[in-house]
Amino acid sequence: MHRLFVPLFCLLTLAISTGEAAEDGFRDLFNGKDLEGWEGVPGLWKVSDGAIVGETTPTFKVKNNTFLIWKGGQPSDFELHFDVRLPSTTTNNSGVLYRSNLVTTGDLAGYFVLKGYQCDVQTGWEHYGKMYEEGGRGRIGMAGQKVEVPIHCKAKGQKVLGESAPVDQVKAAEKKGDWNSFAVIAKGNHVQHFLNGVLVLDLTDLDDAVRPVKGLIGLQVHAGAPMRIEFRNLRLREFAP
Repeated sequence: MHRLFVPLFCLLTLAISTGEAAEDGFRDLFNGKDLEGWEGVPGLWKVSDGAIVGETTPTFKVKNNTFLIWKGGQPSDFELHFDVRLPSTTTNNSGVLYRSNLVTTGDLAGYFVLKGYQCDVQTGWEHYGKMYEEGGRGRIGMAGQKVEVPIHCKAKGQKVLGESAPVDQVKAAEKKGDWNSFAVIAKGNHVQHFLNGVLVLDLTDLDDAVRPVKGLIGLQVHAGAPMRIEFRNLRLREFAP
């Protein structure tokens, strides 16, 4: 049985400079002013009104999903907080990758492409906070599910053990067109995604041979239709191994 780790939203205090730990153990990954400490496709990302903004347009498209990558480390066990906002007028698809690796070969080398676990941020309640393994096993668990991935799991071979929270709470968790607060808690093979305090994904990944263990954190802009995504209040607290 796994212990439930509740995100410490109530302990968040005044903002501090990037990389400096607060008394609660969190440090800010974004200074609210510029993209210091982050790297991505030039011209795709900017800071506006205290938020990181990624945006494509009919004339500025991306050839593949690409990421703004935090350069401050490759955490393994941690609690990550971030706020995100999607425009309510369009269909959007984004997310935050963690325990991920940079693609360094082939046509996508140098295009800031990652593969690893993703806390999905996508229009539709069942997608908002689901688990998608970018560049790997694909969709692992939908929002509202408690999921176990067995050893040697093939496509769609995961086991749905039940609900992460009552489905009415999961459906109501998203604030459409407004800021939404996420928390990702990763400890060993147990991962949880929270949306505005509601546990929307509870995953136990038993496939130790392929599951991501540690790696980069990245913010996604998705290929396809023009989109816009905004992030703020990115904070990280790492746990001892």
